[in-house]
Amino acid sequence: MHGQTCVSPSGGHNQDRDQKDQKDSKDKNSPAISDRYGRFRMIKAGIIGGSGLDDPQLLKNAEEIHVTTPYGEPTSALTIGSIAGREVVILARHGRQHTIPPTHINYRANIHALKNQGCTHILATTACGSLREEIQRGDLVILDQFIDFTRFRPVTFYDSFAPGAENAKHTPMSDPFDEALRQKLVANAKAMGVRFHARGTVINIEGPRFSTRAESNMFRLWGADVINMSLAPEAILANEAAIPYAAVAIATDYDCWKTDEAPVEWAEILRIFECNVEIVKTLLLKTIQVI
Repeated sequence: MHGQTCVSPSGGHNQDRDQKDQKDSKDKNSPAISDRYGRFRMIKAGIIGGSGLDDPQLLKNAEEIHVTTPYGEPTSALTIGSIAGREVVILARHGRQHTIPPTHINYRANIHALKNQGCTHILATTACGSLREEIQRGDLVILDQFIDFTRFRPVTFYDSFAPGAENAKHTPMSDPFDEALRQKLVANAKAMGVRFHARGTVINIEGPRFSTRAESNMFRLWGADVINMSLAPEAILANEAAIPYAAVAIATDYDCWKTDEAPVEWAEILRIFECNVEIVKTLLLKTIQVI
């Protein structure tokens, strides 16, 4: 254990390393966006939550539905309701009791289920390990890039292509996290006065084990800022499904590269994460209201 007290990002230094999406509405309770064909559709936000951030009490008039997809069942029932007049669908990434290891999450079913429910945007939350001294425990990171170091997960909806080279599907992935959605998270984090980083590269490892020290140092050399086990497949599939996707990560530990501290332990991750859950919930609520 790291032996630190509960760390909150509130009131700390804004370590911003950087700094309209379309919105058309007849009234504030009926937000709509136009697609590339000029057709209007209602905004509906999907939330994919890690531990503690799949809370159905976030929603007004919440109800639970069970769905299936061509890829099987998603990792939890879907909780549907509204926040500030916007329809919202919440899905628990690891299952409601956190019983599903990262490798066995049915990412394709999760994204397909949200797409099938009409979600126009996806906001994801997760814990992460920091690979940088300046990203402290309790800091929020609004991710802008990923490195996919997973090995055993289906990460495409396209298991085959229709005949003809023109039917090949190779999805651009240069900027996998939607910039307009990211900037809304950044603006709200700044307005809240919380400690956050406006950019960050996450490396996604297979898990469920943690890194060796050699791996952790290699990831730092590769340019990764934080480490996680679940976001890259989600971001890839959301891009294939043409759903704007953004993610906010809570730094809970320093993985194991930092030799002046004890290596990461699961109990410490949970402790720091739980200390900051309410802050991330507030960030999500504020961001959904301005999508």
